[in-house]
Amino acid sequence: MSDNETDVVAPMVGKVVSILVKEGAEVEADETVITLEAMKIEMPVNAPVGGTVKEILVAEGDVVEADAVLVVIEEEEEE
Repeated sequence: MSDNETDVVAPMVGKVVSILVKEGAEVEADETVITLEAMKIEMPVNAPVGGTVKEILVAEGDVVEADAVLVVIEEEEEE
């Protein structure tokens, strides 16, 4: 992982219900990128930084562990 990449991680064990972004998409900080379901409750997972979605590492229906990397975001360069 390079210095300008940030991982979006699962806050808890859950099932990926929806992926709201595509690779190459621009996202804002705090934008919801994935929805997880845990114990019948849907939980949004937000981008910690703004930038470009470099890689999506999960698919809808996947069950993920806490702290699993879901998405990699390449941060926007500060000018």
